[in-house]
Amino acid sequence: MEGEGRLIGSEPQPADIYAPAELRPRTLEEFSAGGRIKADLVRQLGVMLKAARARSEPLEHILLAGPPGLGKTTLAYVIAEELGSRLIATSGPVLERTGDLVSILTSLERGDVLFIDEVHRLSRPVEETLYPAMEDFRVDVVIGQGPGARTVRLELEPFTLIGATTRSGLLTGPMRSRFGHTFHFSPYTPEELAVIIRRAARVLELAISDQAVEALARRGRGTPRIAIRLLKRVRDWVQVEGKPQAEEEDVDRALTLAGVDEHGLDRMDRRILETIVEKFEGGPVGLDTLAAALGEERDTLSEVYEPYLIQMGFIKRTPRGRVATRRAFELLGLPPPPSIGGEPGLFDETGEG
Repeated sequence: MEGEGRLIGSEPQPADIYAPAELRPRTLEEFSAGGRIKADLVRQLGVMLKAARARSEPLEHILLAGPPGLGKTTLAYVIAEELGSRLIATSGPVLERTGDLVSILTSLERGDVLFIDEVHRLSRPVEETLYPAMEDFRVDVVIGQGPGARTVRLELEPFTLIGATTRSGLLTGPMRSRFGHTFHFSPYTPEELAVIIRRAARVLELAISDQAVEALARRGRGTPRIAIRLLKRVRDWVQVEGKPQAEEEDVDRALTLAGVDEHGLDRMDRRILETIVEKFEGGPVGLDTLAAALGEERDTLSEVYEPYLIQMGFIKRTPRGRVATRRAFELLGLPPPPSIGGEPGLFDETGEG
């Protein structure tokens, strides 16, 4: 898991939970911000919602897949709001026993939306109990033990299950096949993040220039949760400085103070790059060796820190280990060796030939 309190961590933090509720869009129009955000997803979902309302039927079960912080939970609430339905939220790790799931399922009313976050972490018995509930709106409960045990079938009210996962590859085939639609979330573009930042600034009653919005969007790591968190740091800075409006220089100063550079990298990100470049001459270096050099868990490096560094083209994974790219050397102000692009034209900007 990410370091506790990491400003640019994509996992939820207490500060996110206690943020103004208005920061979370409540309608599909607000979520799409005028059709400029995830346009294809919004259009397809809009048709499905209109059709379900016209037939007075529950929406088909939906799977939302993608990295944390991209709006999967928000979209689940939006769907329930658009359907005029009640949303009951839980998560895979919380549903430890089949009885926990049965209790929730039997309390659902017609048209309710059941949202299960981290659906890939459901235990096998709980998952198998969910199959008939999703397909036939029924659940079989075993009463008693031993020879005297008997099965009782409970009929359920038709409902919509929305599952969210950050690890869709861990979902079993039978589970995945029972969702009628799957929507994959990808990191937002700076332009899309800018729309989200402007809306959040209005909710937070913060005047902000276009240049400041663009500077924040570049640092937002393609993740609305992170972008909004950074915006709140800028708001704090502007308030303390007594300025009427946030400017680009305020973004630079506030986030430099918080340890976030113009690329959205924090101190740990840069430390990883410096270790590969300076201690291991740009690599390749094995993950275990790198973890030992940094004093971090290997899973934390591979699952938390590496994805963004790879996405931004600062490092790459090879069969022999991690390698810093030419862009990483340029970021650190060092000339790259010929083996990873020191001679023009041999390698692209990610260091791959």
